[in-house]
Amino acid sequence: MITNIIDQLTRDEGVRLDIYNDNRGFRTIGIGHNLDANPIPGLVTPITLAQAKEILGKDVERISMFLQQKLPWIVNLDDARHGVLLNMSFNLGVPGLLEFHHNLADTQAGNYAQAAADMKASAWYIEVGERAERLTQQMLTGEWQ
Repeated sequence: MITNIIDQLTRDEGVRLDIYNDNRGFRTIGIGHNLDANPIPGLVTPITLAQAKEILGKDVERISMFLQQKLPWIVNLDDARHGVLLNMSFNLGVPGLLEFHHNLADTQAGNYAQAAADMKASAWYIEVGERAERLTQQMLTGEWQ
């Protein structure tokens, strides 16, 4: 799963080696790393691609652990559907993902068709575009997109 989620997030978040403000105004670097929420002491910019991937690996681990605390059942999901929730957490933040009550209940119940329909019916789906389309398909099929 680690390789798949790293590749997917690299595509979806993009790579920026200098600090920039994301579309919500948060200081960001690398592959979607929010410096306001998770500062990096002693950061020297620009960073290298290797550093960006290292930071991303740590972010994936941190967010995965946080999701497991909030949604313990997530460990029972196949890798691709687990990856959907990780990817959405990068896009929305974990608190934002936790607002998807119907989607999460359907995912937990294994009702993946309805979970995908829940995703498609959200404002997030319209706002995010192709990324949301791919993640919805991934939820539906259980195959990495």
